[in-house]
Amino acid sequence: MSSSGPSRLRELISGNQLVVAPGVYDGLTARLVEAAGFTAAYMTGAGVAASLGYPDYGLITMNEMTERAGVVARTLSVPLISDADTGYGNELNVTRAVREFEARGVAAIHIEDQVAPKRCGHLAGKQLVSLNEYVSKIRAAVAARRNPDFLIIARSDARTVTSLDDAIERVNAGLAAGADIGFVESPLSLDEVAEIPRRVKGPCLLNIVQGGRTPYPNLHEVQQLGYKLAIVPAALLVSTLVAGDAGLATLRDSGMPVDAPAGLDIPELFRRFGAPEWDEVRARVEAA
Repeated sequence: MSSSGPSRLRELISGNQLVVAPGVYDGLTARLVEAAGFTAAYMTGAGVAASLGYPDYGLITMNEMTERAGVVARTLSVPLISDADTGYGNELNVTRAVREFEARGVAAIHIEDQVAPKRCGHLAGKQLVSLNEYVSKIRAAVAARRNPDFLIIARSDARTVTSLDDAIERVNAGLAAGADIGFVESPLSLDEVAEIPRRVKGPCLLNIVQGGRTPYPNLHEVQQLGYKLAIVPAALLVSTLVAGDAGLATLRDSGMPVDAPAGLDIPELFRRFGAPEWDEVRARVEAA
C-alpha cells in the first residue's frame, strides 16, 4: 500500500457508506479480500496468531505483527487497518509501534486498554490499565505519527470487565486525546450496539465476530445505526477452518482430494496471485 493509504481511509470514513474491512492475516487472504471488491482490509491479531499456531493470548510480538503488516500492505492496493494490541508496552513502546506500522504502509491501528499480555476481546479474564495510563498511550500514539492522516483508533475492552458506561468514558477520553475513531469492544446486546454511536463523541467502529459475545445486525443496519467502520476479523479465518476441515476429511476418508471447481485451474490460481504482472516484467526485460 502506498503512502496514500491513510488519506484514502480518511476519505472513506468521512463518506456516506459504511467501510467494511474483512480480516486478513497473510498475502493470500489479502488477495481474496481485494478481489472480492472490499475498499479496506483489517489485519487481525487473532488471525496472525492463528497463522503462527497460537491462540490470541497476547503471544505475538510487535515485530511479528509489523513484519506481517508489511507483507499484507504491499499485497493490497486498498487501505489496511491493523490490530496493535496494547501498543506493546508503555508510551515509548507505543511511539515505536506507531512508527513501525506507519513505515510499512498501514493506514490505521487500534490500541486498547487491557493489561499486557492481553486476551481476545471476546474471552473472559481480561484486566484493564488505569484510565490515565490508557490516555497517555493514546496521546503518545497521536504524537508519534509522521503522517497526520495516519489514523489512531481508541479501543476499550471495559464493557465486559466493568461496564458499558466505563467503556464509553474511556473511548471518549481517547478521542479527546486526539484519536480519530472510537472502538467499544464486545457490547453484549443489540441495544448496546445501537447505543454506542449515540454516546461516543466521534466516528465509531463495530467489531463483528462470528461466535463472539456481540450480537450483530446486518451490515446495512450497522450503517443506519451510525457506525463508520466495521471490521470482520474472522470472516476468512472461520471460512478457512470450515473448508479446510471438510477438504482434509474428504482426502483422509476417500483417498482423493476435493476437485478444484471449474475455472480454478493452475494458470487461474497463479493469475489471482499476480502472475500477469510478473509475466509483464519478464517480457519487458527480455524485449530490452
